[in-house]
Formats: sequence, structure tokens, C-alpha cells
Amino acid sequence: MLDIQFIRNNSQLVSERAKQKGYDVDIDQLLGFDEQKKKILQQVEALRQQRNALVDATKKTKPNPDQINQGRDLRDKITNLEHQLESISREYDILLMKVPNVFADDVPLGGEKDSLEITKFGAQDTGAQDHLDYMISRDWVDFERGAKVAGSKFYFLKGDAALLEEAIKQYAINFVIKKGFLFMTVPHMVNTKTAVGAGFAPKTSDDSNEYFLENEDLTLIGTAEAPLTGYHADEIIPEKSLPLFYVGYSPCYRKEAGTYGKHTRGLFRVHQFNKVEMYAFCTPEQSQSVHEKIRGIEEELWQSIGIPYRVINIASGDLGAPAFKKYDLEYWSKADGVYRELTSCSNCTDFQARNLNIRVRRDNGQIEMLHTLNGTAVALARSLIAIIEHYQTDDGKIRVPDVLVPYLGNRQVL
Repeated sequence: MLDIQFIRNNSQLVSERAKQKGYDVDIDQLLGFDEQKKKILQQVEALRQQRNALVDATKKTKPNPDQINQGRDLRDKITNLEHQLESISREYDILLMKVPNVFADDVPLGGEKDSLEITKFGAQDTGAQDHLDYMISRDWVDFERGAKVAGSKFYFLKGDAALLEEAIKQYAINFVIKKGFLFMTVPHMVNTKTAVGAGFAPKTSDDSNEYFLENEDLTLIGTAEAPLTGYHADEIIPEKSLPLFYVGYSPCYRKEAGTYGKHTRGLFRVHQFNKVEMYAFCTPEQSQSVHEKIRGIEEELWQSIGIPYRVINIASGDLGAPAFKKYDLEYWSKADGVYRELTSCSNCTDFQARNLNIRVRRDNGQIEMLHTLNGTAVALARSLIAIIEHYQTDDGKIRVPDVLVPYLGNRQVL
């Protein structure tokens, strides 16, 4: 969530940028509740002081009827105000949690089509066979039996395709570890506090992408970002320990709600896939450089695999609630002749940290919120698509990218 003092001091900016992100939030109403809370708290504090004074005056003597009545009156007034405060605070908290993070000044305004290309790598060749047709012809994927077992958009990955996915995963983990990240496996479920704290609260219930467990305060994760965010919840980290870099591996579970009209063929949008996710905790002054570091790792990784891509600065209307700024790395689809999303990395500033009370203790003893950032190294389903499209041979095989050969028993062709 945003700092309420920041909202008080920048109400017009917060309101405008919420709308530019596509969120309908009444900042004036929020600040109205905020003002009511402050007034009631002042009244309660004044009444408590009167009650304390009355208690002090009757410590050594038996209270007279007037004092008894005065005590009851003060108690009733305090109770009434506390009930009012509880009701207002409930509405205040709901509104505050709906306010998205603001975004950086260099974020382009608009929707998905307004995102700005900032760099690209590799050639824009065409002519590859579609990954799904290719994988079916090789008996590498089975969506029919996946649907029989779990429903539409679930699948079995088979044979060399499954081995190739494992090779990509292990290469990516080793690549990121060498950049100073600590490897972690993570819980595949998180509680509501963690999910909401990480910013996975949908704009409407229809847009929810999460699978919830009925009668349990748990949801299946859509990314390792959620449990990694919660890893340091309610902790104070010494400044000298920052930045902290983690890389988590996990399956990801998503309903893919609200994706009507988007490209969904084959492995591109599925309900379960595996992902290697980078995560960082840092001081506010470090977050911009850390964001560029994570983006640089993503680019270097995909250059080493040999996949053409471009990097785009995501427009305001396509940013999620926590993101202050986000880059997407889109691979060039040799089958479709367009760029498609491959990875992303986001700077969430102190938005997630404030939700989960993650702070830094400065060297001078001062305590403040730190910043959190995340970035995908490889989303393995889409990684398979990119490699299959770009490494097809004339005789219908797949040439293994050089960096992956050691992870496939030195096989050069699949």
C-alpha cells in the first residue's frame, strides 16, 4: 500500500496516476475517512485523559454519585467513539488497499499498445513451424490427456521436451546464481496476508487469476514472487545487509482470467507452468540501479541462449497495482512474425514492503520501509516456445542452443 502521508501530500498525483493505471479509487473519500479517524482519535484521547484524572481523584476516597455517573458517561462516550472508529477504519482500510502504487515519470501513458520499445537484439526472421503443431508432431506434448486429467489448458510435457525444459531451468538457475543470487525453493501456497501484501489483489473478482483453497486461508501461487515477498515479512533488515538477492524456482498456477482476445495457443497461456524468478530487497536509493541490474541479467541470459528480443517500457495502463516501473522482454516469434512476452521485471518501490511491514534499519538507527523488485529469468513454457521456433532444422529436428548442450548430456540435436 502507499504511505497515507504521501497520499495526503500528493492527493492529486495519486488520484491521476491511479486512473492512468486503470483503477477507480476515490482519494477524496479516503482522505475524508482519514480526517474522521484523526478527529475521533483526538476525542477518544481527550476523554481518556478525563477518565484517568477521575480515577486519580478517587484513588484514596470512595467516589461520590456524581463521580460514578461521570465515570459511566465517559466510559459510554469512549465506547461509542471506538465503535465509530472501528467502522470508519474498516472502510478506510478497504479504500487504502485499493490505491495502486504511483508510477515513474518516464512511464508512457496509455494501454498495452502504448508501451515504448527501448532496445532490441537479434534478427527478425520468419518461417518457423508453430510450436504446438511441431510438438504434437514429435509427441512432445499432450493437451488432450491433460484436459482429461485436470481440464482445459493443462498438459503433459513428454520426452525430449520435458528434458529440454529441465535443461533451461538448470542453466537459468546457475546463470543467476553466478550473478550473486541465493537459490531458494518456495512454498507453492501462501496465506491471504502474503498474497494481498505482495499485491495479488484483483481489480474485480472477475479478474482474479488465483486458485483459492476452499475452507483454507491459502491460495496457490501464480509466481514465486509472492512467497519471496513474504519471506522477510515483519522483519527489520540491517542496512549493511542490503541489497539481498534471491532466485526462486516454483510451479505457477493461474486461471488466466481476463485473457479473452489475447494469444493463447498451445503453451503460451496455460494454467500451470514452471518459472525461475529473481527477487531483491534493497534501500530506496538502490532500487533504480537494482532494477537495471535485473533487466540486464534477463537480457544477458536470453542473448546467451540466442533468442531475438526487444525490451519495452510498460505503459501505465498495463502496470499492475504494485509496480512503479516495469520492463517486458518480448521474444521475436519466428512463427507469427510478432513480438510476444517472454519475461518481465518490476520495481515495486515500498508498496509491497509497507503491506508486509518489511523495513530497513539504517546505520544511524533510523527505521524505514525498504524497496522490493522482481524479475523473471525464465518462464519455462514460453521459453520452450521461443527455442522451438528459433532452433528448428531443415530435417525437422531441434538444434540445442550451445549453452544448453552440457545440460542435455552433450546432445546437440533433439
